[in-house]
Amino acid sequence: MAKNLILLGLPGAGKGTQADFIVKDYPVVHISTGDIFRANLANNTELGQKAREFMDAGDLVPDEITNAMVADRLNQSDVEAGFMLDGYPRNEAQAEFLDSYLSNNNKSVSATLYFEVSDSLLRQRLLGRGRADDTPEVIDNRLAVNKAANLPLVDYYQRAGVLHTIDGGRQLADVYRDVKEVLDNLD
Repeated sequence: MAKNLILLGLPGAGKGTQADFIVKDYPVVHISTGDIFRANLANNTELGQKAREFMDAGDLVPDEITNAMVADRLNQSDVEAGFMLDGYPRNEAQAEFLDSYLSNNNKSVSATLYFEVSDSLLRQRLLGRGRADDTPEVIDNRLAVNKAANLPLVDYYQRAGVLHTIDGGRQLADVYRDVKEVLDNLD
């Protein structure tokens, strides 16, 4: 059975690191919305051109364009064995679109992995990255914005019965052991 996964968590929660582990052990394709956007922009696709208009104006790309890009990516043959979405959905409307799209293609979300980490540890991790724009003020704002987007999704997938909360504040191996336990019990 294909594993179709969603990774949720605030910046610094370790989604990317855990995604790297998952793709080594499971036949899933890691799909980052950032990669999808970059590919559409680089290839100057119709969707990429539409997205660029909003991005150049400093606006968020509307859900319908983002949804279309994700649907296009999920139509590609390499995701038949399973996929792992990172950075999508970003809101409940996108989650509803994804559920509808998958249902229309006889698929569903197998599991949503929510990496929960304390605010203080997230701040520490993000400050430790050493990026010039990672000031305490910017980090606090980024966490607040992402929390406002993530928490409704946590509730949404909890109601759907596919949410698995994982303590992301521990050692990488301990976190991944819990991830494997969830994924191995999906079949």
